[in-house]
Amino acid sequence: MRNVPENANPTFSGSVRDMNRFGRAGARRFWIGVASRDHVNVAIKGGFIQLNHGKRAALRRLKAGDGVIMYSPRTAYPDGEPLQAFTAIGAVVTGEVYQVEVTPDFKPHRVDVQFVPSKEAHIKSLVERLSFIKNKSHWGAAFRFGHVEVPGGDFVLIAKTMGAAAVCGTRRLNGRSGVSTARDS
Repeated sequence: MRNVPENANPTFSGSVRDMNRFGRAGARRFWIGVASRDHVNVAIKGGFIQLNHGKRAALRRLKAGDGVIMYSPRTAYPDGEPLQAFTAIGAVVTGEVYQVEVTPDFKPHRVDVQFVPSKEAHIKSLVERLSFIKNKSHWGAAFRFGHVEVPGGDFVLIAKTMGAAAVCGTRRLNGRSGVSTARDS
């Protein structure tokens, strides 16, 4: 992970409860990004995400404290085995978009993310319960743009399935669904 200001999120311990606390009051948003599992593993090790092959536009919507889940259609890019699973979960650290040089011809944009311990969760058992997926028989279309904003309730459902930060519940934050631990409910 690159150097971020020491006071960016000084109390973030990696729990889903903390992901809720250090967001903007009532304005926290939830996202799913799409990348192959091999790319997600690199991002976890580096403490960042990049979306749409490193394009800046999608990242500009992410703000400090926003929840992010990564969905991996395949194990590797471009021709890995089908996976269709959520592979990582975390929160945006500062929301600052920055560019790195991976090779002279590839300079992707990134945002720092603090990932929390989780397990992979296959999507097929969740499709019927995810409200952001409107067409249940063509559920893959929801991911066609490489990222999608999702309701807090969907974020919680996926987080629970991933075993992220023990037990999760929902509560209302200024009219929006948020994430908390059982102690907050």
